[in-house]
Amino acid sequence: MIFNTFAHISGIGAATEQRLWAAGVHNWDDFTQPWPPGFSGGRAEMIARHLAESRQSFAAGPAAMAKLLRNNLHWRLFPHFRDLTAYLDIETTGLDKDLDQITSIALYDGQSVSTFVRGKNLEKFVQAISHYQVLITYSGGSFDLPVLERTFAMKLKQVHIDLRFLLQDLGITGGLKGCEKKLGITRDDSLVGVDGRFAVLLWDEYQRTGNGAALETLLAYNIADTVNLETLMVHAYNRKVAQTPFANTLHLTMPTPPVLPFVADPHLVNSLRQQHSL
Repeated sequence: MIFNTFAHISGIGAATEQRLWAAGVHNWDDFTQPWPPGFSGGRAEMIARHLAESRQSFAAGPAAMAKLLRNNLHWRLFPHFRDLTAYLDIETTGLDKDLDQITSIALYDGQSVSTFVRGKNLEKFVQAISHYQVLITYSGGSFDLPVLERTFAMKLKQVHIDLRFLLQDLGITGGLKGCEKKLGITRDDSLVGVDGRFAVLLWDEYQRTGNGAALETLLAYNIADTVNLETLMVHAYNRKVAQTPFANTLHLTMPTPPVLPFVADPHLVNSLRQQHSL
């Protein structure tokens, strides 16, 4: 979709981009002389210069290209840099991004899942995240990323696509689980109803009793949140592309979910629900 994009050029908004597409200028290679109707020589030459610079930015990587795009257009980067993308979700000791500690992190790159747990290997996250140039989260801009930056005293410089706002722009709201439900994305039955607050209970149970099933259930939940981000991203991308003339050529197939390394314990989940009247 990047090579079909003109809205990153000064003076070209959504309406002008649509006009270019309607005139048969579907991608950067199509913008050649004779210039499209309605574009003067000087303006056309300026656009051509910007497109040449855009090619250099694209070759430099997602960060350079993202600087040319408004945040609400970063979704167009997705298929071009998918092999440099990681899906990310964290769990914490509470829901206060300024005070709580990270209990677990799940990272998924479309191929493999990695987990990082407080007291075990949490510090290895810093090296692991350095391999990726694009991060996709749900509401990560207001929670996950600030908590990670505070915890590890680091700045995450990767391009960030926050699915909360991308899906909201498509009229799909209701939190992560609500969005999944609206798009027909299912979870393991044992995780139905488990949310961020329940994840805190699982961590507390693990810390209090050393029950490995509590940690495994927490990680199963954390990973489910993370893995489903890829499917949500593909849904959102396809719906955005469907609003352009390129729905048929740029449509992405749905990803195949990976085999998950952890399984929730339904008996423990039910026991904690009863203990806490959930």
